[in-house]
Amino acid sequence: MSAADIYEAAAESSELYTLKQTRLAVTNLSDAELIAIYEYRMAKKKSVGRFIYDDLMLAAPFGRCPLCGQRSVSTLDHILPKTLYPALSVTPLNLIPACADCNHVKSNVSPSSADDEPIHPYYDDFDNDLWLHADVVQGSPPAVAFFVTPPAGWSDSVKNRVAKHFSMFKLAALYSSHAAQELNNIKYSLTQLFDRGGETAVQQHLSEQADSRRAANANSWQTATYTALARDSWFCQEGFTA
Repeated sequence: MSAADIYEAAAESSELYTLKQTRLAVTNLSDAELIAIYEYRMAKKKSVGRFIYDDLMLAAPFGRCPLCGQRSVSTLDHILPKTLYPALSVTPLNLIPACADCNHVKSNVSPSSADDEPIHPYYDDFDNDLWLHADVVQGSPPAVAFFVTPPAGWSDSVKNRVAKHFSMFKLAALYSSHAAQELNNIKYSLTQLFDRGGETAVQQHLSEQADSRRAANANSWQTATYTALARDSWFCQEGFTA
C-alpha cells in the first residue's frame, strides 16, 4: 500500500495515532526532497502545483478555518506534520485549509494515543450531537463563557479529543471575544424589544435567534451564545443593559 492509502485507512478509523513514520515511505525520494516538493512545487506562489494548493484552500465552507470555525483560511495545515511524516507532505487528505493562528498553534503536534487523535475535518463529524455550551456571566458589561459538555453516548476517546481540540485552539477565549462584540451589537435592539414587550419579548427573540443558528450549526459559538442568553432571566430582565 502507498503512504496515502495507509493514511486514508487510518483516518477513516480514527487511528492516525497508530501510524509510524517507518511505515510510510516514497521510493527513490528522501525526506528532504519530499518536503521540498511541497514547499517549492506546491505551496510556493506560481509554482507548477500551486493550483492544487489553491483548490484545497477552497475546500473550507464559507472560507472559514474548520479548526476554529471563525477566522479566514489563509494557509494549509498538515494533520500529520510534514517534518515527522514527509511521505505525506503532498497527500491531499493530509492537507486541510486553516487560518494562520490555528496552523501556528497546532505546529508539529503529532498524536500519540487515541485521545490525542486530531479532529479531522474530512473524516470526523461531531455536529449531529450538541457538545458546545455557554453560560452568561453577570457583570457590567455582561459576558459569555463557553465550555464543552460531550453527550453521554460518546466514547471516552471522542470526548477527550473534542475537549483537547477546544483547549488547544483556545476556543473559549476566541468565542467569548466574538460573543462580547455580539452583545454590544444587539444591546440597542434588545432595549427596543424590552420597551415594547418586557422580558417575554426579549426572551422570545433570543430563542428564535438560537433556533435559527442551531439550524445552521448546532455547535457554533452563535448557537451557544443565543441559547445561553435566552435561558438567563437576569440577562432578559435588562441585564443586557448593564
